Amino acid sequence: MTDKIIYILFFLLINFSAYAGDVEAGKAKSTVCAACHGATGISPSPLWPNLAGQKEAYLIKQIKAFQSGERKDPSMAPMVAGLSETDIKNIAAYYSSLK
Repeated sequence: MTDKIIYILFFLLINFSAYAGDVEAGKAKSTVCAACHGATGISPSPLWPNLAGQKEAYLIKQIKAFQSGERKDPSMAPMVAGLSETDIKNIAAYYSSLK
């Protein structure tokens, strides 16, 4: 029984740390995002979604989907093309930290 608990805790720790990004680095990297998604992650237009308060894992998944071409958007494709794995985690950490 104790082994199962240790395994579950270890699994949860790994899952949560897989998404852990640097909020301050994400804030610095997200300046380009602000043009459409707003300086605080609240979009000034109904054309673009709010990013503030979204779950970190969700944001990572969506950015990667734009990078891979799974999601298509002529505005987003060039914005995410050059982002590294670390950049993506940091940006997602930043936006998920906002209210």
